[in-house]
Amino acid sequence: MDEELRSLTERLRAESGATAAYERLVRTADHDELAGVLTESGQPLWARELAAFRLGLAGDRRAFEALVLLLNHRDPPRCSSAAYALTRLEDPRTARAAAALATNELRVGYALHPVRLLVELRAPESVPALITTLRRRLRPRDPYRRVALACVEGLGALGDGRARPVLEDALAHPVLAEAAVHALARIPGQR
Repeated sequence: MDEELRSLTERLRAESGATAAYERLVRTADHDELAGVLTESGQPLWARELAAFRLGLAGDRRAFEALVLLLNHRDPPRCSSAAYALTRLEDPRTARAAAALATNELRVGYALHPVRLLVELRAPESVPALITTLRRRLRPRDPYRRVALACVEGLGALGDGRARPVLEDALAHPVLAEAAVHALARIPGQR
């Protein structure tokens, strides 16, 4: 069993109380049954998450909307599982959705997983979204340093020269300076 799937099923087993409905969703091979959980009213969050995750791993795009909602959830394990499933879903809308979540200032407290997903996707939207998000985090007394650090590290991993100016600005921030030095060193042509 996939480690991420094992972790998710253990977490949701506890959340669901290991009900018969939980066991059915874990075992079913019927994608229509799983998709039905995403559209039926009154379904608990754990059931929707389990169905979306399983469909995402199977490459069934009916999971896309539910996974994007979970990617921006207040509970980090849900965000992490959604990001994992979205990378395996390979839906062309994923990068655009992750970029929108990462750059949404009203939800910046939940942007960590969308930022990390953008780095993993290496999509055309990734670098511009990370630059925008990082630039906003360089304001004085910004409380979202983990998001800023993820942007710095991600821009280094992507190695795109467009990130050089914002990474140079990050050098002035003690919390980000070391990571910015390493990120700048990964950009080809860096002097």
